[in-house]
Amino acid sequence: MRRATVFLALFLGGAPTSLWAQADPAPDPIRLPGAISQVYGQEGRVRERLESIVVPPKLEAPFTLTLQTEWIKTLGDGGTITLENERRIARDGKGRIYQERWLLVPKGGKAHSEMNAIQISDPAAHTLYTCFVRETPHQCELMTYSEPPGTEYRELSPPSGDLANGRGSAIHEELGTRFVAGVETRGVRDTVIYNSGAFGSDSPLKVEREFWYSPQLSLNLLSVRSDPRFGKETFTATTVLLGEPDPKLFELPEGYAVVDHRPNAAPEDR
Repeated sequence: MRRATVFLALFLGGAPTSLWAQADPAPDPIRLPGAISQVYGQEGRVRERLESIVVPPKLEAPFTLTLQTEWIKTLGDGGTITLENERRIARDGKGRIYQERWLLVPKGGKAHSEMNAIQISDPAAHTLYTCFVRETPHQCELMTYSEPPGTEYRELSPPSGDLANGRGSAIHEELGTRFVAGVETRGVRDTVIYNSGAFGSDSPLKVEREFWYSPQLSLNLLSVRSDPRFGKETFTATTVLLGEPDPKLFELPEGYAVVDHRPNAAPEDR
């Protein structure tokens, strides 16, 4: 497996492998016809446990934000472990996306988070660069970015009612509007209650997802997922600056060699 693929599965931190588990598979995105493609799908389309926000290459909706992550994992004795980080995300009017990846560290501890990588995607050029900051020699791995310019995302919410095969029930709630970091958002809470035995459990299991979505930016500025199997994961945009980000963010770091992993790349570049 290529290093970039592994990195996508663990992008939120450097926790030991034993702490990671696979989430329930998210539904496949559904593309709708039209001038602007809209993708309906749950966050965390990458098969990993934490479900950070998805940033689409929407046009003419530039911003720079700071995203705060908090993961509270409940232990068998009733105690908890809390990990956290902060990272910067930016998108320009052309739909190019800049994202920093920082390691998760214990909240309130002495360890300081470190930047692990920088990712830069360009929907017009169909390129995704992942530049590994903590490794030497410094390299940026190039892969194909498949989302076209103008793509937007919206959440897929299950309708209220019984689940198939008697597995449980779902409750969908519209929460109205609120401002997150100065930007208006619309809230949704989806609760799924699985019956005893659905996952081999001896009691009902409740999974709750709450999203506060900005139509202006086409992304969630606040996302909360509570699942007793995995803990509580909260992603909060603490600052949002509207307008064009610093164009230097979309330049590759100096001194980094590019390794091309695209299917049509020459063998010596892979």
